[in-house]
Parts: sequence; C-alpha cells; structure tokens
Amino acid sequence: MQPNIVKKLIESGIPHCEAIVKGDDGVHFEATIISDAFVGKNRIQKQQLVYQTLRDKIADGSLHAISMKTFTTDEWQQQENK
Repeated sequence: MQPNIVKKLIESGIPHCEAIVKGDDGVHFEATIISDAFVGKNRIQKQQLVYQTLRDKIADGSLHAISMKTFTTDEWQQQENK
C-alpha cells in the first residue's frame, strides 16, 4: 500500500481533514492528521476516529502499523508557530 492511498482513506473518512502520510515499506506508516473533527476529543478518541477509516486495511493485513499525531486546526497552527 502506498502512502497516498492511506492519505485518501483518512481524508475521505474524517470531515475537513488534512493528512500527511509517510511510509516506504508499504505496511508501516507515520501520519499527521489535522481536523476540527478532533475538537473536544481526547488523544484516544482522536486515534479511534482515524483507525475507523483504516479498519478494513488493518483487518486484511495490507496495513500493518500506523503511528499518528492528531491535531485540531488551532493545535496545528500553534505547533507550526513554535
């Protein structure tokens, strides 16, 4: 699986989302996901939203592992300004 496919899955499953996905072995990925769908959610709830978009690929083994950082738009802007 290519990073652009993981990106499309995440962005199509989470409203108004931007995903930055990296990975070079086809099964392990790193993602940064920015969406206001995360507002008011804790870290686990944010990750659960992302995992829901990928569950079929995880279940069939085409996606083995993904590490992620999740941000609301405001959190991302603060991160970028550091």
